[in-house]
Amino acid sequence: MDNRFESVQSVRDGLKDVNYLADDGIAGVVFLAERLGKPILVEGPAGTGKTQLAKSVAELLGAKLIRLQCYEGLDESKALYEWNYKKQLLRIQADRNSDAWSDIHEDIFGSEFLLTRPLLEAITSKEPVVLLIDEVDRVEVETEALLLEILSEYQVSIPELGTITAFQIPLVFLTSNNTRELSEALKRRCLFLHVDYPQMEREKEIVLTKVPGVTEMLADQIARIVRSIRQIDLKKAPSVSETIDWARTLVLLGLDSVNAEQAKETLHVLLKYQSDIAKAAKELSDD
Repeated sequence: MDNRFESVQSVRDGLKDVNYLADDGIAGVVFLAERLGKPILVEGPAGTGKTQLAKSVAELLGAKLIRLQCYEGLDESKALYEWNYKKQLLRIQADRNSDAWSDIHEDIFGSEFLLTRPLLEAITSKEPVVLLIDEVDRVEVETEALLLEILSEYQVSIPELGTITAFQIPLVFLTSNNTRELSEALKRRCLFLHVDYPQMEREKEIVLTKVPGVTEMLADQIARIVRSIRQIDLKKAPSVSETIDWARTLVLLGLDSVNAEQAKETLHVLLKYQSDIAKAAKELSDD
């Protein structure tokens, strides 16, 4: 397969074209993952653009995005595949007069009766795919074993059908909010990328890119205020997506700049706990 990226800079420039502002660290890991055929484990606080990175890479490549949203209790039937039992039952009933059970058994466990889930869909796709395994830290340790064969060999073993090997190697992103430690076996198969809250100047640039109509002065003030609020001991620090929502709110209110009183009146857009809002309001008053 041809290389999809020419250089680290081409990744960075391409992501910028789809409104994702990546630094050299992010662009470098994406470049290496594509060249080495390895998944990327993206860790960091919630709301720092981990999921959006996978979406933006898919948009950049013109690839199909397949997403597996992880949650507690996720099992093989929701992640890999399951059999279409209703269709199998109808097939059995249609052949109920047949004396050869072996023929029926072989027939009902064919690909026609297989329901593909995100992981198998990514493996069997003949078109370019970006596979997003989102919030992998939410599943139990045992469920991680479902991922290991796919992440190391890009294949799936189905007892009734044998081993299904990928037509093409998908670009795989796994995201984690660090709610629990992931297994060493999973980490060994991945390149590691930590995405933290952006520096103030980069967050200002993100606001200018993502929010139509925002002035440079307002974007600068927003980035400075958010940075100071993140330094407070909060239940949940504001994410980049919440920064963007706050910026859009201030633009909708017709503001070219924001003072402390206006900021305090709109903190509910930026923060999601009343105790955090009270702390931030006090910080703004003190400033």
